[in-house]
Amino acid sequence: MGVKERLPWSQAEFEQKLREKEKYYHINHEFHVLMNSGKLDKKPIQGWVANRFYYQISIPVKDAAILANCPDREFRRQWIQRITDHDGTGGTEGGIEAWLQLGEAVGLTREELWSELHVLPGVRFAIDAYVNFARRATWQEAACSSLTELFAPKIHQRRLDKWPEYYPWIKPEGYSYFRKRLSEARRDVQHGLDITLDYFTTREQQEKALGILQFKLDILWTMLDAMWMAYVANKPPYHNVKDA
Repeated sequence: MGVKERLPWSQAEFEQKLREKEKYYHINHEFHVLMNSGKLDKKPIQGWVANRFYYQISIPVKDAAILANCPDREFRRQWIQRITDHDGTGGTEGGIEAWLQLGEAVGLTREELWSELHVLPGVRFAIDAYVNFARRATWQEAACSSLTELFAPKIHQRRLDKWPEYYPWIKPEGYSYFRKRLSEARRDVQHGLDITLDYFTTREQQEKALGILQFKLDILWTMLDAMWMAYVANKPPYHNVKDA
């Protein structure tokens, strides 16, 4: 008797399984829990902002790689918005500029951020792995990896609600990025979700999609592992190497 074929989940069931991955989202990492409870000092906050800047400047590169692999004109016309959202266009500053303003609001200079001086090796390795995945994957698979955005609006709103109270030393103009992403993330989520639900239709494909989403969650979690070691455990890279 042959192996019984596993039936695909309905789109509603598949979407629910994607959303259940939220428990692995980096908002639940101990670093984020401390940060969003007002329990981090200035140095870890600055470290987080500096390391996440490398993520911000890598996102348009990742999205350009997805477009380069995509023959679908309608998809490209929608997805390209993500690049302009970050890079800015036509006199409108994008997310990268907003993150630079956040950097200044926490006491860093633009030169520090652009120099990548504070980017930890583990963070760089994780982000580069994500960009390289987007270059090699099909455009549908790479679009699926973006679905961590399903869980993003909640984290942006919490920062806007609580950080002014927890971290009064952060200048108010630094919060423009989080306000900007509240609407953008919701728009991007629907597009990425539609692509994923329509493309991954067999059980095997659906399980692969869940693995892709987990890969992206692993990227974000690993970034915070590196930051925890450097800024909370006070064990930055090579801390035990003499004269490092």
